[in-house]
Amino acid sequence: MTVAFWCVLIALILPYGCAYIAKFTGGKFSLKQNHDPRTYLDALEGLPKRAHAAQLNSFEILPGFIAAVVISDIVGNAQQVTLDVLAVVFITSRLLYIICYLADWATLRSLVWFAGFAIIVSYFFVSM
Repeated sequence: MTVAFWCVLIALILPYGCAYIAKFTGGKFSLKQNHDPRTYLDALEGLPKRAHAAQLNSFEILPGFIAAVVISDIVGNAQQVTLDVLAVVFITSRLLYIICYLADWATLRSLVWFAGFAIIVSYFFVSM
């Protein structure tokens, strides 16, 4: 397993950390809310609401990252160390993105999101 593949696993786990923050920082989540968690999550405010939004965005960007890692591995034109470094930088950008979302730093969050997206795009260019 390459570092880039391990980063795919990390990227898959990150949204669940956000979900935990969304559900349990408000102090109101219980098994009763688990019968209809979407309604509960839609009614959140403040930090839990931002954590839920970070969770959703983390799921949304996953397919692009996974595709970039797998396609670049299949093509095989890039050095593995380059792919691994890109993956680690992507995970770092996602962690920073989540921090910015939770802290309500909207402008910085958008810049970090764009950097993460640029990393995904760069996979295709280094694999040419």
